Amino acid sequence: MQKTTAALLLGVALLAAGCTNPNDPTQRTLGGAAIGGAGGAALGAIAGGGRGALIGGVVGAGVGAVAGHATTPQQPPPQNYGYQQPPPGYYQQPQQRCIPGKTC
Repeated sequence: MQKTTAALLLGVALLAAGCTNPNDPTQRTLGGAAIGGAGGAALGAIAGGGRGALIGGVVGAGVGAVAGHATTPQQPPPQNYGYQQPPPGYYQQPQQRCIPGKTC
């Protein structure tokens, strides 16, 4: 019974991992805490019963939150960052007008 519950909790935690934005530090911290807490509670329940689940959940949530925040990558710059497209015809050379009888 305890192994089934632990496996179910671990599966739910892994499924919830796909619901976060990988570039947002807050979501990474909360997602890491949730996954770490669920995993720690599951392992604690298997190892030591009720009190072990509590300790494992608290420790796992703390470690998961720190790991989630520490591993957040930098946000990518917006598309066309710092560069705007010039208007059409901007790079065309001006037309030279030749006076009849003179070489241009």
